[in-house]
Amino acid sequence: MDLRPTLDSAPPSSLPPSSARRLSLPVEGLSCASCVGRVERALAALPGASDVSVNLATGRADLHLTGSASEAVAAIVKAGYEVPEAVTVIEVGGLSCASCVGRVERALAALPNVTRVSVNLVTGRAEIHHPEGSVTRADLEAAIAKAGYEALGAGDTDVSTTGAPAATSPTGALAARRTEEMRTLWRDLVRAAILSAPIVVLDMGGHLAPAFAHALHGAFGVTVLGLVQAVLATLVLAGPGARFFRQGLPALLRGHPDMNALVALGSGAAYLYSLVSVLAPSLLPPGTAHLYFEAAVLIVTLILLGRTLEARAKGRTGAAIARLVGLAPATARVIRDGREAEVAQARLALGDVVRVRPGERVAADGVLVSGASYVDEAMVTGEPVPVAKGVGDAVVGGTLNTHGGFDLRVTSVGADTVLARIVRMVEAAQGAKLPIQAVVDRVTGWFVPAVLAAAGLTFAGWFAFGPSPSLGLALVNAVAVLIIACPCAMGLATPTSIMVGTGRAAELGVLFRNGGALQRLRDVRVVALDKTGTLTEGRPTLTDLVPAPGFAADETLRLAASLESRSEHPVARSIVAAAEARGLGLGAVSGFAAEPGYGIAGTVDGRAVIVGAERLLARHGIASEALAAEAERLGAEGRSPLYVALDGRLAALVAVSDPVKPGAAEAVADLRARGLTVAMITGDAPGPAASVARRLGIAEVSAGVLPGGKVAAVQALRTCFGPVAFVGDGINDAPALAEADVGIAIGTGTDIAVESADVVLMSGALGGIVTALRLSRAVMANIRQNLFWAFAYNVALIPVAAGLLHALGGPLLSPVLAAGAMALSSVFVLANALRLRRAAAGPRGPAGQRMR
Repeated sequence: MDLRPTLDSAPPSSLPPSSARRLSLPVEGLSCASCVGRVERALAALPGASDVSVNLATGRADLHLTGSASEAVAAIVKAGYEVPEAVTVIEVGGLSCASCVGRVERALAALPNVTRVSVNLVTGRAEIHHPEGSVTRADLEAAIAKAGYEALGAGDTDVSTTGAPAATSPTGALAARRTEEMRTLWRDLVRAAILSAPIVVLDMGGHLAPAFAHALHGAFGVTVLGLVQAVLATLVLAGPGARFFRQGLPALLRGHPDMNALVALGSGAAYLYSLVSVLAPSLLPPGTAHLYFEAAVLIVTLILLGRTLEARAKGRTGAAIARLVGLAPATARVIRDGREAEVAQARLALGDVVRVRPGERVAADGVLVSGASYVDEAMVTGEPVPVAKGVGDAVVGGTLNTHGGFDLRVTSVGADTVLARIVRMVEAAQGAKLPIQAVVDRVTGWFVPAVLAAAGLTFAGWFAFGPSPSLGLALVNAVAVLIIACPCAMGLATPTSIMVGTGRAAELGVLFRNGGALQRLRDVRVVALDKTGTLTEGRPTLTDLVPAPGFAADETLRLAASLESRSEHPVARSIVAAAEARGLGLGAVSGFAAEPGYGIAGTVDGRAVIVGAERLLARHGIASEALAAEAERLGAEGRSPLYVALDGRLAALVAVSDPVKPGAAEAVADLRARGLTVAMITGDAPGPAASVARRLGIAEVSAGVLPGGKVAAVQALRTCFGPVAFVGDGINDAPALAEADVGIAIGTGTDIAVESADVVLMSGALGGIVTALRLSRAVMANIRQNLFWAFAYNVALIPVAAGLLHALGGPLLSPVLAAGAMALSSVFVLANALRLRRAAAGPRGPAGQRMR
């Protein structure tokens, strides 16, 4: 008996549906057979899933799925495991309108394992998210080519596990391509204009000067003049206008028409009709053999003019990044073997010593090893006042050394420099899609087919019901509808505003790490701020030392400072600084332990030492009532009290004071004037927190909050007031930054806080919050204006182009005017977005400087 399985004998569940696609996803966190089973069950529960198999050795999950890869990823994450994500960035050539963007996105999203796709019309970049190692560039390029577009440049891809583009090289390649595009468009525009001019003179001149027309007809004859126009029009459409036919007709044949298809149909129909009128007029009904060569060539010429202006404007939208990239000097003077040697900036290595002279830009991130100067860091922080730098101070590559020379040791090069990270953040934000863009995508998905249908109905209506001879009117109106309704302005409305707005924000020292934060920040109703390091300088000083009976002040301070020397907390540094100022030698520390939100404990010179809040002493069973009244008094005066215990006994009370940042009160007042609720969430004691809140005019205060409690405090504020923006700078602020609707990190704070935030204020000035809010609202208002213009323009003018006014006794919109209006709409949207380059931080900038 043949026991080999046959297709008919296979269980139905093992046969994947014909619409299912094979997915292979890497899974992190698998450690045993139960993990494998858990992931398999989670994937098998998905609708349309079959053939699920998880391999513990390879760490991969394989299955057939009729749904999207993102559903499988979400199921794995929900089961408690991770799917590492990578991002591939590809430059796409041939994008001309919002329909192109949607087509490329759909083609890429249809690939197995692709979880998310975002294509930006302005930058021409496709950002494809997928599980690491599961998608090849070749597959992505093939999908782009199949959709009718071109993947440009082999070096323009970047794969990272951070979910954001990590290289800045595409910026230069993009600028070079835009320059070449501008040159090509300008050349084609000039050729089209020169060839079109005689046609316009021959055709329109007769309408403006009948005597001129009679003279030409008498000298050359109508047929000869028609042939001259035909030859010139052929040269225009086959030369400068060929781009529309090369891209538009294949898209039309694939059933996915775009802007190029509309232009090709419009200009081609006018050209072919005119050609028949010249060469075979007998084929047309009597009285309909009119020439529309001028419409065909002017459509091409005007749209080339519009595209040329668009290309120039697009280049200006990315000017902020170009300026940032251009800040790094091309060469640097490296000190090697006691001699200066000039080397390319790209060849600098970690540890190199670089000499910077007055008036030069710093070549790389580093630390001063000799000399001193003042460095203009406006390009990083937005603050115009140069900062004093001495030995041991850090400097950022690209900043300007105003006067004085110094040598620095290079600490970061390439993609790890501050400047590269800034460019990376800005590029990531500029390539993002806002939630509002989803509405635009849904509309433009059916817009071009709807325009084709409207043009067909227009032709049929005028041909059937128009005055005789109706064929000419039917053609003119149908062509006008095709041309005027190109959705270019719709596709440009959102990305141009994002690019210009985020670039302007970067110039003002505000970095949007993702574009979505622009929209969410506009909607916040409460701004919650951490205290230490955010509202205050974060550099507290010891103001009081109250020893308990039986304990010496200096010895207690020495032991407390010894233990605090192991901590990086600002309060710890103030205690250590006070001990050093008194000349107290620090002891040996062992068994150091830090408890976030409570304090620290350990052993110093054989003695058990505890420094922290009252709750830490209570946890160790140490009474603190003897100094409680003193602690209450100090807290009421705005100082932060801490208890010191030695060998299980209360030894002293120390208090520190942290000065409020300059400009903090003005920033809080500005936020309140905008109708926002301002709150403080801090782990500090209620007394000092209340004192700072009173000085700054903050009514909502949550004090004594542990790091985990900050998340609950953010949630409570959201319940009471609405969307929350949280501003912080420390490691303990990271959970709250992630929980908030918009997390805003002080750029001078910890890396963890910065990585958890949506917006980064490169300087410590709180005016940056106001700057971010103003720019968010300005960008969103600009987007709404652009979208209104783009949609209202099409809705209003399509009926006009279809001849509605003419049917009611009014004028007829010619295809030439339609082409001009269509080009104008795109230029208007770009020009409106470029106004954001002049957007300021309000009356005062992020550093308190007066803005124009």
